[in-house]
Amino acid sequence: MKVLIIKLSSIGDVVHTLPALSALRKGFEKKGVKARIDWLVEEAASTLLKDHPLLDNLIVVKRGWIKNYGENRKTSALLAKEGYDIVMDFQGLMKSGVWVHLSKGKKRLGFSNARELSRFFLNDRLPAYDPEKHAVDRYLDLAARAGGTVEAVEFPMDVSKAEKSVAARLKDSGLKGGFFVLVARARWYTKMWSDEKFVELAKRIMEETSLSAVLAGGSADRPGLDAMKDKVGKKAFNMAGLTDLKELWAMTGLSEFVVTVDSGPMHIAAAAGAPVVALFGPTAPWRTGPYGAGHAIVRKGLDCSPCFRKKCTAPECMTGITVDDVMGAVKGILKAKRK
Repeated sequence: MKVLIIKLSSIGDVVHTLPALSALRKGFEKKGVKARIDWLVEEAASTLLKDHPLLDNLIVVKRGWIKNYGENRKTSALLAKEGYDIVMDFQGLMKSGVWVHLSKGKKRLGFSNARELSRFFLNDRLPAYDPEKHAVDRYLDLAARAGGTVEAVEFPMDVSKAEKSVAARLKDSGLKGGFFVLVARARWYTKMWSDEKFVELAKRIMEETSLSAVLAGGSADRPGLDAMKDKVGKKAFNMAGLTDLKELWAMTGLSEFVVTVDSGPMHIAAAAGAPVVALFGPTAPWRTGPYGAGHAIVRKGLDCSPCFRKKCTAPECMTGITVDDVMGAVKGILKAKRK
């Protein structure tokens, strides 16, 4: 049995698909089916899946067919030669539908209401999914259709090496004792909270606890987060751009809690088992919030939210969130941890 998972991006979406991978592997093993499971993913999220123990093969492709036509055409020919028994479209977009078609899999599985006409590349369609259902649960429905066994939801990831490396890096940076993580950047402008409020929040947390603040993000975020770190004070550390995705997973897992806007690192933190305080405005936490128990959602619940807009001249759903709002959620997390 050869199975191909197609989930190209983004980081959070790839994290959400990990429980489905686990369910597939368990289901095949229980049925005595020897299965090879491969995953097709774009470069940006590929480091999460590199050397994953539940995958037999990771196929990394570059985003943009016109720019990378020659290389992606070679990949499509290799996929077609594999003769996959099941190809699963977890993305449900035109870009994934094209790969489904090019794979020439025998059973091409996805949802009947997949977007951008990608459903027409399928020959085995699940009933239309409920868009209000969390992405993790939708993907598990897809895994069950393919023969997966859905039991406890697990986010399988081996970060033992990453944990050692990131712990050593934090120690070398001068961090001592426990810490919390701040994720202040997102791809959408409308998801952002102000740096000034993050600074005030970090100071208040540090005044009331013995914890240090660790700022997380990508390389492009580092200059702005350096300025934030300087305002927070000596017990703040900027790790933006200094961790790969597995190290970020390990770092959030080692933290006491994570305060974050709606972002890929938010999903990594939740999957790593960290209590998450998530700030939501234009998006819906019941669809794509931190999965599982023990997290806190901070949102204003305005009539216009969620709007799913990437641009807004007056994003009151985020600007209306106060430091007191978030501090209250942090205190709730800390109280629960003490219990």
